[in-house]
Amino acid sequence: MGEIVRNIVRIFAGFTLLFGVYIVAYGHITPGGGFAGGVLIGGSFILLTLAYGKKLALQKLSRSMSSTLDSLGALIFLFLALVGIAGGYFFLNFLPLGKPFHLFSAGIIPLCNIAIGMKVGASLFAVFIALAMVRVVKHEDGTTDYLEETDDTEIKQ
Repeated sequence: MGEIVRNIVRIFAGFTLLFGVYIVAYGHITPGGGFAGGVLIGGSFILLTLAYGKKLALQKLSRSMSSTLDSLGALIFLFLALVGIAGGYFFLNFLPLGKPFHLFSAGIIPLCNIAIGMKVGASLFAVFIALAMVRVVKHEDGTTDYLEETDDTEIKQ
C-alpha cells in the first residue's frame, strides 16, 4: 500500500476501534449493540492488515488471542444466559434495572452486548486472518497448491 493509505489507516483505525467500543457500550440505549460494535472492532484490525500487512496486525492481536477472545465472549454470553436459570428461567435479568436512558440501566443487556462484541470482533478478524494466511499457487502443469504462510519468510505446504 502507498504512504497515503498507511497514514490514513494509522489515524482512522484507532477511531474505528473506539467507535466500535462506544457502539457496544451504548447499544442498549442507542441503535447498535454487540454485533454492530463487534464488526467495527474487527474492521479496525482488518484495516491494519490491509494497509500494513498481516505481520503488524498479528502483533496487535495474535491468532491465539483472537481465538481466546472469541471463546471467552461465547462463554460469558452462555454464563449470563445460564445464571438466569437459577432465578427461574433462561436469560433472567438478575441485575437491577436502574434509571431509564442511563448507561447502567438495562440489567444484563450491556454485559450481553460486551460478550457479543468480543465474539464478533475476534471471530471476524480470525476469519480474515485465516483467509489472508493462505496462498493459492497454480503451476504451469495445471496443478494447484494451497500454502499456509506462518511467517513472512516461512511457507508450509
